[in-house]
Amino acid sequence: MLITLGIIGVVAAMTLPALINQTHGKELETGLKKAYTVLQAAYNKMTYDEGQIVNNTNYPAHTFMPKFKTYFKISKDCNFESCESDFTDEEGTNRVSQNYKTYNNKKMRNSLLDDGQVFVSDGMFIMVENMTGGKLLLISIDVNGYNKKPNRWGHDLFTFQITDNGKLLPMGAKGTSYDSVNNCSSTSTSTTNGIGFTYKALTDKNYFRNLPK
Repeated sequence: MLITLGIIGVVAAMTLPALINQTHGKELETGLKKAYTVLQAAYNKMTYDEGQIVNNTNYPAHTFMPKFKTYFKISKDCNFESCESDFTDEEGTNRVSQNYKTYNNKKMRNSLLDDGQVFVSDGMFIMVENMTGGKLLLISIDVNGYNKKPNRWGHDLFTFQITDNGKLLPMGAKGTSYDSVNNCSSTSTSTTNGIGFTYKALTDKNYFRNLPK
C-alpha cells in the first residue's frame, strides 16, 4: 500500500502543475473573449450614439475616454493615469510600468496606457492610448484585474486598436500597428513585446497552452 501511495504521489506531482497551468490558461482565454465582446458592444453603442466614425481623427487627444467610459459600470475612475502611472527606469531612458511586464517578463513601456484608465465592476481594468501626433487609438484591457497576476502583455493584458475606418481590431490583425512577428517573442527585450499577440490569442487554440513562464 505504501508503494502504491508513493506511485500515486509521484504521478500527482508530475501532472498537477500541468493541470494547474491548463486551467489558468483557460481562465485567461475566457477572460479575453469576454473582454473583446464587452469592448465591441460598448464601441458599437458609442458609434451609434455619436452618429459618426469613432476614430483618432474625430476624437483627438484625451477626448475618447471621457465618452467611452460612460458605457461601463465603473468601480474606480483613474482619470488619465493615476492608477497605472509610469516611472523612469534605472538607465533614465524609458517610461516603464511598476505593475506590468512584457510577454517574456521584461520591463514594459506603459506610455501606451496613459490617456484614460478605469476599473469596471466585473474586475477588468481598461487603459486607453489616445494619441494625436502618432494617430493611434488603442484600448488595452487587463482581463483578470490589476491586482491579479501575471500582469503581462499577451498573458492577461491585451491590446485592441481602433482603426481610421472605425473598426475595433485585436492587435496583430491585418491593419493594426503592431504585428505578432516583430512585437511578440520569448527572447525580445523590447518594452512593447507582447502587444501584438491579441489576434493570435483569439485565433490560435493552443496559444494559452504555450505561454512562457
